[in-house]
Amino acid sequence: MAFWWPLLVLGMAYALCRFLLMLIPPNVPSIEVDASDVLEETSQSKKNSFIYIPRKGKVAQTDKVQCYEPATMKYLGYFPALTPAEVEEHVAQARNAQQIWAKSSFRERRQFLRILLKYIIDHQELICEISSRDTGKTMVDASLGEIMTTCEKITWLLNEGEKWLKPEYRSSGRSMLHKKAKVEFYPLGVIGAIVSWNYPFHNFFNPMLAAVFSGNAAVIKVSEHASWSGCFYFRIIQAALSAVGAPDNLVHIITGFEETGQALVSSVDKIIFVGSPGVGKMIMQKASETLIPVTLELGGKDAFIVCEDVDLTTVVQFATRAALQSSGQNCAGAERFYVHKDIYPSFVDQIVKLIKSISVGPPLSGRYDMGAICMQEHSEKLQNLVNDALEKGAEIAGRGSFGNLGEDAVDQFFPPTVVINVNHSMKLMQEETFGPIIPIMKFSSDEEVIRLANDSKYGLGCAVFSGNKRRATEIASQLHCGVAAINDFASTYMCQSLPFGGVKHSGFGRFAGVEGLRACCLVKSVVEDRWWPYIKTKIPKPIQYPVAENGFEFQESLVEALYSLSVWDRLRALVIVMKFLSEKNSTADTVKKRQ
Repeated sequence: MAFWWPLLVLGMAYALCRFLLMLIPPNVPSIEVDASDVLEETSQSKKNSFIYIPRKGKVAQTDKVQCYEPATMKYLGYFPALTPAEVEEHVAQARNAQQIWAKSSFRERRQFLRILLKYIIDHQELICEISSRDTGKTMVDASLGEIMTTCEKITWLLNEGEKWLKPEYRSSGRSMLHKKAKVEFYPLGVIGAIVSWNYPFHNFFNPMLAAVFSGNAAVIKVSEHASWSGCFYFRIIQAALSAVGAPDNLVHIITGFEETGQALVSSVDKIIFVGSPGVGKMIMQKASETLIPVTLELGGKDAFIVCEDVDLTTVVQFATRAALQSSGQNCAGAERFYVHKDIYPSFVDQIVKLIKSISVGPPLSGRYDMGAICMQEHSEKLQNLVNDALEKGAEIAGRGSFGNLGEDAVDQFFPPTVVINVNHSMKLMQEETFGPIIPIMKFSSDEEVIRLANDSKYGLGCAVFSGNKRRATEIASQLHCGVAAINDFASTYMCQSLPFGGVKHSGFGRFAGVEGLRACCLVKSVVEDRWWPYIKTKIPKPIQYPVAENGFEFQESLVEALYSLSVWDRLRALVIVMKFLSEKNSTADTVKKRQ
């Protein structure tokens, strides 16, 4: 007891000191970001408040990216569509800055993250409002998908990022017992990202955070459908980098169309793409010219499985949120709903009742549960998918209601719609919807629902609900997808220690988590002497040049000594190896015979 008492006191004192240190807030400077030109009351002046009417059909790409609010069609302005030469100049500037930033300490990088985190927390409403205006999502959806996910990623990097980028020691194996084996992580250089429009804040910050924290520069092409918000969010990053004394031009934003994106792929050291499978294939083809690594996060058709032993009220709320995630702008959202036949009628009744209470309208003009569709003419595509299902025997069980819509914005809205009696012959169950449609199909057994869920060209995620956790886990384990949530929806993405990505037409490679962070690095394997300079590596004499007559016999015995399954066989072979090594004249005899 006398021995342990001092250790106990020291341990408690240490814990108390750590706790007291946690109470001291870190010294994080505030940054100022000019938002005067994006605030509602200033940017929508009489001079700039006209309704923008985009051309229908496929429009030829121009030298300008036109921006407008999808919920009101109010014009927001334009940004240049950069040429390949301009993109190459951006990348060259980023490459020069990265050579300086690569030498920065993790302490500097963490301070950069803290400054960003402080600004985000203090300006949540501004960030969400800008996202809402540019993409049509509600403020709540923006908070869930933009703010929380980004804050979670920053917090994870602050807590664990350095640990996963430090050299990692590995086992050296039997033959290299006298060596130390480790993996080192170095910046790749310039990370390029082409991101989608559905979460403009998070999609911009997500690749940038991993790239910059791992010592890289980042050049990010924002979607032509969300350039207005992306260019404001870029100001936040610039201000934070300046506050820590980072080199100018470490992070760049570029705007434009296909030509701009192709030029970025040709110029960077790695490309991250978030978008459709069709464009993903084009990215891969272009990346093959320079053989750079590619991470593709493509489409999804996630299955939402409901077993008969669930709490229906809770699951219906999850299902509705999953289907309508971000104003019908699905991101890791559910698009196929499979409900056990025993509860199918009750589930449909409850979700239809909930859907009918949901109101749709301009998200900043009143209290609406769902906002606008960001993509031009996408509502027409959604209706075509519903019509195809109706023609093949499906039925509409219920729809949400519209609020006060302007006459010029009707095409940008689509009511949440519950479709029943669906099957896999319908496009609605095969093609990515990216909209607020809930197609519900019944199943009779676990084996059947596993088969149905895997009957898709996509493989991003799934959600499985059951009162029996083991049953839900067993079902999820047999689904061919990259992420799975048990009795929850999209929770995997809020665990930023986990990698995110899919299989099949949902892409490959991972971002987020340890895997995503290290994917921004040159991974280098290093072997060095364990006890240098006392024990140095030498080539055994029997296999030194010129090789001895018994060189192969020595190798045979060495392999047996190291890898034989029996301990006795290894010991016997080890004795033979030692005998070979003790024959000092074996090499000399070999030379004489050859002469």
